[in-house]
Amino acid sequence: MDEPRLEIRLINSLDEVSAEEWNAVANPPSEPYDPFLSWQFLQAMEESGAASPETGWAPHHIIIEQAGRGLCGAMPLYLKSHSQGEFVFDHSWADAYERAGGRYYPKLLSAVPFTPVTGRRRLVRPGPDAVRISEALLGAAVKIAADNDISSLHINFLTGEEALRLDTAGLLIRTDQQFHWKNDGYESFDDFLNALSSAKRKNLRKERRRAQEGLTFRHITGSDITEDHWDIFYEFYMDTGARKWGSPYLNRETFSLLGERLADDILLIFAEEDGEPIAGALNMIGGDRLLGRYWGTVSARPMLHFETCYYQAIDFAIARGLKTVEAGAQGGHKLARGYVPETTYSAHWIAHEGLADAVGEYLGRERQMVEREADFLRERTPFKKDG
Repeated sequence: MDEPRLEIRLINSLDEVSAEEWNAVANPPSEPYDPFLSWQFLQAMEESGAASPETGWAPHHIIIEQAGRGLCGAMPLYLKSHSQGEFVFDHSWADAYERAGGRYYPKLLSAVPFTPVTGRRRLVRPGPDAVRISEALLGAAVKIAADNDISSLHINFLTGEEALRLDTAGLLIRTDQQFHWKNDGYESFDDFLNALSSAKRKNLRKERRRAQEGLTFRHITGSDITEDHWDIFYEFYMDTGARKWGSPYLNRETFSLLGERLADDILLIFAEEDGEPIAGALNMIGGDRLLGRYWGTVSARPMLHFETCYYQAIDFAIARGLKTVEAGAQGGHKLARGYVPETTYSAHWIAHEGLADAVGEYLGRERQMVEREADFLRERTPFKKDG
């Protein structure tokens, strides 16, 4: 019996596919819910102009349809005119290629815009055709690059299992690390503290007391989030963005759209003094993890960042029974606060054979360095040692 034919299309806006169809492949019941893959999140990036040709994030999503089944596969894909907002740094590759007379940009990127969170990138509903559809998505992405003289395809923050499959498919695999907090069945923050060595436990308690002095902390989610809250948080976001990035990626409309569509998936944490917010953190709530994204303050205080972004997030995760807190990219300072090293993965296809060989050799050395550093850090977590 012949396999059902796959119809592969390229779309330049998520408005070309229904939210129901996209979400069926992005978040099937068999997978932990990922708010960043939802139509509501990705389309908000487009509608608000945060991810658009004007910002260097031109949507070129691949979708696969099957007669009688409708949408059966998708791949979020962007034509990038720069390497900003990706958290996987390839600027040196671009510089080397362009010095040699090549043209690195535009390039293709499969990722969630501005979001260093691991997740699925080839979105396929479970079923007998899942492998064939996944292979077709990758083949389509590479063909788009090859047929249009595009230098490269990059797939960022994919899962470890997907990285293995793409390695087998011949892509170059890159590793890095983040720091995640793991919930070992804790019933309270004190329960978590009891798993730490005595000295580290005392340090964390001291930090929390110092950060909380004169402040109260509020967790706001669901229908309790108002436009006034977004006005306040946007001020925090812009302050941090202006200092760190120079040009913040999101605009005020982006937050309104997210609040309108995904309120139940959002946790705002505000630090308040005399009832007035002075700092805040935005987190997204996944099926089994809390995902920290942005933070800001109008009143710099010792340890306030740690309390607002790390310890309050742990409190929430314990109360909700979430398995993990992912507090964003990088940050070795998280280690002493109970966040442990976790490997992240990206995959890369480069058209130019010479550049691909050079990058592949570099990535082999880099992977060894990342693993050695992770081993070093795992020996230095604040947790009690066995025995």
